[in-house]
Amino acid sequence: MTKENNSTAQAENPPPRLPDPVEFSRKFAALTERFNAVMQDAAARQKNKKPDPDPLNLSGAFMEMASYWWQNPEKWAEYQMKLANDYMSLFKYTGQRMQGENPAPIAEPDKGDKRFKDPAWEESATFDFLKQSYMLTSRWLTDVMNESKKNLNLKDQLKMDFVTRQVSDAMSPSNYAFTNPEVLRATMESGGENLLKGMENLVTDLERGRGQLLIKMSDPAAFKIGENVGASKGKVVFKNDMMELIQYSPSTEKVLKTPMLIIPPWINKFYILDMREKNSLIKWSVDQGHTVFIISWRNGDAALRDRDFGDYMKEGVLTALEAIENHTGETAVNAVGYCIGGTLLACTLAVLQAKDQAHRIASATYFVTLVDFSEAGDLGVFIDEEQISQIEERMTDNGGYLDAQSMHTTFNYLRPNDLIWSFVINNYLLGKEPFPFDLLYWNADSTCLPQAMHSYYLRNMYLNNLLIKPNALQMNGVKLDLRTIKTPTFFLSTIEDHIAPWKSTYTATQIYSGPKEFVLSGSGHIAGVINPPAAEKYNYMTNPELPADPDKWLAGAKRTEGSWWPHWHQWLSKFSDKQIPARDPAAGKLKIQGDAPGEYVKVRSLG
Repeated sequence: MTKENNSTAQAENPPPRLPDPVEFSRKFAALTERFNAVMQDAAARQKNKKPDPDPLNLSGAFMEMASYWWQNPEKWAEYQMKLANDYMSLFKYTGQRMQGENPAPIAEPDKGDKRFKDPAWEESATFDFLKQSYMLTSRWLTDVMNESKKNLNLKDQLKMDFVTRQVSDAMSPSNYAFTNPEVLRATMESGGENLLKGMENLVTDLERGRGQLLIKMSDPAAFKIGENVGASKGKVVFKNDMMELIQYSPSTEKVLKTPMLIIPPWINKFYILDMREKNSLIKWSVDQGHTVFIISWRNGDAALRDRDFGDYMKEGVLTALEAIENHTGETAVNAVGYCIGGTLLACTLAVLQAKDQAHRIASATYFVTLVDFSEAGDLGVFIDEEQISQIEERMTDNGGYLDAQSMHTTFNYLRPNDLIWSFVINNYLLGKEPFPFDLLYWNADSTCLPQAMHSYYLRNMYLNNLLIKPNALQMNGVKLDLRTIKTPTFFLSTIEDHIAPWKSTYTATQIYSGPKEFVLSGSGHIAGVINPPAAEKYNYMTNPELPADPDKWLAGAKRTEGSWWPHWHQWLSKFSDKQIPARDPAAGKLKIQGDAPGEYVKVRSLG
């Protein structure tokens, strides 16, 4: 090699940067001291608490699976041989690559798998081998679990699927410093500063979570509720111990006569519907001429410990209906319920129907809402008698509510690659700060849940599925029978929803008695709902026929590209066609309590 070529090679591949050993040791020692302090504090707080060795109640399922393999040794040998043969093929493939050949891969990740986007996973024979060996082992593990769970009940099968996904995702070589090419490259280039910074990020997250890992997913300083998220203009026109009622300021000279009342979930905060102006469902609805009211729920705390599901109806929805009538003079609203807010809306309609007051809701829209919990999606993994008893014990010990950290962690485990492992790599291995993303800021803004409400919801709906059974539940002195509901209904579900599976939400089309329309949007529980027309993303499916079988509905459905929002507005207009002068929130009869988004939404449970 000539001197010139040697200089070029050195420029393209600079030598690794070596850290100052004294400074590195000093920083490492300081971080170790902080880590030990936070873990000792956490251990002291857990000292008198009995650890749960089986949080998912899976010991019985594992015994059943072990028994299956004991009775079927030939099957086990078959699966072992298959894995061995796959690895022999992989060894042969890798040998061919090292000899300069270009054979077809043995196992490839799915398209769009972000874990293996770095070019080195393909360009380097070593990292390609690590990637493909992981894919082979992961798929083998899934096959083994599918074989061994055949004799389990449906609930335990779902649990084993969940555990298998968690183990498989955790095994990925991308999650570890010495098997991730991007991390190794960053370590060489920074002299290990990325690992030191990553350790600092880890310790800081443990400190924020008081010993539990509270992953920082976005830059909290980049967002402020009321300024760049949840910033639509309006007024709080009513307030009680349970909720604030917000009316948004009009943007048109004329508005539709019938107001809209949105009932959001209280498991997260309402501003998912008002993140930014360009993707705000609230702002878009106001621009279409709707007078929009929304309930902002109070963050659950010890003071609300005895409030049950019926209290959310009485002090929330029913009180909001009365406040809107007093404020505007309108006796009916177009009601919208999102997720658990939709479940509450269904209960409310059954009560109103029984009391001859169904006219107070002109139409009902359900966003990704379950009323039949027989197949309740991934959250069903966490619901059985033993686990609910553990949750109830935890709520009692905590002063009468479920802490936000528990709910936040549960939802993160439903999508571990996106909501856990990607941040382990970015924050802790690469030592980077998370990108300031408004949706992840909202996701981390979790809420606490009152004990009586949460226990009632888990037991009566998720565990025993009583809401779907006529007269099995009673609220506000009325036995609930969803079959009596005659209110015109619009269902919006999403095809990739892992929290409220669309086929489970479809069941409601066979229950209510009034006119119904079911729309299936692309994407999932959040993105499929928050899909403004300007984004030109996804699609939605419609079919005026509502057969009992959701697959038959889908087979006959018409696909339309883009957002479902205009289709919904067209449907709503049938119940709001008369126009009147725009309503100024300050011109109503109720005393203004403050500016939108109010005070309840600003209470943060997590650091």
